Amino acid sequence: MMTVLEVLTAANEYLTRSGVENPRLNAEHLLAHVLGKKRLDLYLQFDRPLGDRERSPLRELVRRRASGVPLQHLLGTVEFHGRTFLSDPRGLIARPETEQLVEWVLAENRECTGPLLDVGTGSGVIAITLALALPSCPVWATDISSDALALARENAEKHGTALHFSQADLLPAHPLQFAVIVANLPYIPTGQIPELSREVQHDPATALDGGPDGLRLIERLLADSPERLLPGGAMYLEVGHDQGERVRLMLESANFRDIRLRSDYQGVQRFLSAKHG
Repeated sequence: MMTVLEVLTAANEYLTRSGVENPRLNAEHLLAHVLGKKRLDLYLQFDRPLGDRERSPLRELVRRRASGVPLQHLLGTVEFHGRTFLSDPRGLIARPETEQLVEWVLAENRECTGPLLDVGTGSGVIAITLALALPSCPVWATDISSDALALARENAEKHGTALHFSQADLLPAHPLQFAVIVANLPYIPTGQIPELSREVQHDPATALDGGPDGLRLIERLLADSPERLLPGGAMYLEVGHDQGERVRLMLESANFRDIRLRSDYQGVQRFLSAKHG
């Protein structure tokens, strides 16, 4: 019978050979998931023996992870801004850098009374995080995918917050004007999607494909959003690693002002904010 440490070592070696990044961390998360424990609890149980009843489901999870299935889909959850959200193939897996977009919005809108709109909400992590942090600010969220909206609603219920969800191609049909519009839209050029990692390939195509240059949806949003912003309202965007300057020029052309471009922790110019008029 193998111990926890021996099982982790074997899983780590298998995931390493399969080209999985951070193989030991992945193995720990998967074993903790199978055992129903926190990952750090494993460090206190390295000598614990594991029978086949526990090792069998782990083997299947490790096999699927080695084949490229994202860890978040295997666990069924993703961590975002200190909370745990449901995660599955219906919505884009929330990326850590998007937490910086949320932090920027929160830092500048603590007194927001809304309404606020999250365009292309996906699994709902941005909208729900903002709604929980800004309880006096009514939050709307749209997505073109009914599957993504279903996942977002499940996450909203999980966290006990009420949002206004609407299936829409970018802006909701309701003629409401917003104090803040936030958008992390698909920005991958169509031709580059086949080159993405096998893990990213598990995200919905509609959550990745930004058209021939990656900016089709962002361009449409900038054209349609001015009339949907309240006077003094702000737009916040997340864009691709090489799109920051191009989107800044697009904002200028669309008569936005006070345009700011910010880098993520890796120095990539990824976030923009602006006001219209």
